[in-house]
Amino acid sequence: MSLVFPLLGPRVMLRPFELSDAHDAHVVYGDADVMRYVGEGGAVAPSTTARMLEDYRRHQDERGFAFWAVVDRASRELIGDAGLEVTDQGVELGFTLGRRWWGRGLATEAARLCVRAACGPLGLPHLVALVDVDNPASARVLEKLGFMGDGIVSAYGRAHHRFQLCTDRPVTMGSSPVWSR
Repeated sequence: MSLVFPLLGPRVMLRPFELSDAHDAHVVYGDADVMRYVGEGGAVAPSTTARMLEDYRRHQDERGFAFWAVVDRASRELIGDAGLEVTDQGVELGFTLGRRWWGRGLATEAARLCVRAACGPLGLPHLVALVDVDNPASARVLEKLGFMGDGIVSAYGRAHHRFQLCTDRPVTMGSSPVWSR
């Protein structure tokens, strides 16, 4: 099945990136503090941001899912990304928000929308997530969503906690479990 966009939460919506999002996305990806735990661990150049958005669109076309733009519903401002990507670890959940948006529960809301898409229309049986060992805030987001720790792995030259979620069992989505199938 395919997803119908936008994916709506109470405060954020997710939609595929558009090439016109490059400037706003670069506000997030060009911030070294935001990116210290993401990928190679540093701010990226504008050309890299543009390439990332192209890769996300290609992944969406090929797989039916990708990293999507996270948009604040009230202001309509692009505030980061959240989504799913096929990696050597499996289908991986990830999220990155601009610094102004931290500490408000928006990463949890965006990641929850991704998990709901995985459990529902996408029918994905298993998700993984990697979190830099020095990033406890992102680990808490995953734990709120029912991900379980699965050891330490090396990614991007650094140690990461590996989390996994089997989507064919009930997962916590807010205050009550939701059956995925």
